[in-house]
Amino acid sequence: MTQEMYLIRHGETEFNVEGKFQGQSNSPLTENGKDQIYQVARMLKMELGDDIHNWEIISSPLGRAMDSTKILCETLAYDLTKVQTDERLAEVSVGDWAGLYIEDIKAQWPRLLEGTNHYNWYFNSLGGERYANVEGRVKAFLESVKDKEKLIVVAHGVTSRIIRGLYQNLDKDEALSLEVAHETFFKLADGDVKRYTYEYEEF
Repeated sequence: MTQEMYLIRHGETEFNVEGKFQGQSNSPLTENGKDQIYQVARMLKMELGDDIHNWEIISSPLGRAMDSTKILCETLAYDLTKVQTDERLAEVSVGDWAGLYIEDIKAQWPRLLEGTNHYNWYFNSLGGERYANVEGRVKAFLESVKDKEKLIVVAHGVTSRIIRGLYQNLDKDEALSLEVAHETFFKLADGDVKRYTYEYEEF
């Protein structure tokens, strides 16, 4: 059995625009974010055609992911009540840093950022998750869905990176540096990861 998985990140949120870190807290989708998911759904619809009803959709339960999933279902004419949620797809928790700007974090917890970089600093958050925790729950999720042939997953930036990293047997640093654009989604099949983007497409 060959599994095909489409991996989609939620649309842009107000926190994304403001430069605040979300973690597992929530922020509404912007109008641009809603359009991003709509455009992603249009591309997916062209890719899957009438076969969409043979696919399973599993979403992170966080608000921004579920709001994105609703738009996805509306565009695909997919029954929202058939969507499953899985807490293991939730974004990394950044504990007390949720809702803060990086400047706030640097000012209050400078020592916790020592030795970190753009891709891994959030794993040092006060009261948040560590990489091993997130990788563990993502591994458990992937193991639990390995027998599903046709799967659409709606997740987040970090969890998307870790899913693709595990799929491609990448190390931690390689996985965390993978692309996570709102305009882009990925197909995981036959050991390969195919990138889709609508950013420069004309419909």
